[in-house]
Amino acid sequence: MHHRHHAHRPAARPQSTVRSPLGELDQAFLALAHRAEPLTMPAHLVCDTPDRAVWPVDRVRTHLAHPSTRPELREQTWREVIRRAHGLGEPWDVVALAMTVPVLRRMLARLARPVHLERAEVEQEALAAVATALHTVDPGDERLDRELFSAADRAVHRLVHAAHRRAAREIVPAAAHLDQLCSVPQADLGEPVDELTVLARAVQARVVDVTEARLIARTRLDGEPMQHLAVERGVSLRQLYRHRGAAEQHLAAHLRRQLQDQ
Repeated sequence: MHHRHHAHRPAARPQSTVRSPLGELDQAFLALAHRAEPLTMPAHLVCDTPDRAVWPVDRVRTHLAHPSTRPELREQTWREVIRRAHGLGEPWDVVALAMTVPVLRRMLARLARPVHLERAEVEQEALAAVATALHTVDPGDERLDRELFSAADRAVHRLVHAAHRRAAREIVPAAAHLDQLCSVPQADLGEPVDELTVLARAVQARVVDVTEARLIARTRLDGEPMQHLAVERGVSLRQLYRHRGAAEQHLAAHLRRQLQDQ
């Protein structure tokens, strides 16, 4: 008599509660590349001798990120990706952001991240910086990829530095100090000598409001995780990143105008 043997099914591995922003973006990108009518780009942009006229965007990205790709090909591919993102919007803004994922993964793998700083927070910070740079970069500039990855590198190192400072309790919470500065008459603040004074003067000039300034101070300077603030404020993490990004763009434009007036 023969007995049927049932294959042993291992217990399902519990899903992580912290999602990977890079992973989620990659899934959306690959869906565009593998749908019934894949999103494509001219293959000659990224390859000297392509086997066909157009390639799906994921194949373009693979060549774009490969170290052997000539800088001239990389440059013209980035220029076309950014031109489409600026001129056509969705889904090319998603494509432009997702084109950075392979390099961002390599960059973040080398980052000395404090154990109390979640990888998802670092990934989201890098993506937010790249997204902002994508909107402001001029497609006619040279070394567009360097501008994007430099923005991400600066953002994640600011985050790591703030996390170290917060863990070491080296400073008074920046948001509390900001509240004090905002109540000081603008004439008494003197020339801005640090980030908090810049934020306080921006609040008084109505460039950003107190809530926006506190958000920047708590996350950029104190290193508080954006996830915690999203829960505290009852909004999604994506909404909070968009809100902070818009405030920082207003602040940056204000500072550029100040420099031009000097």
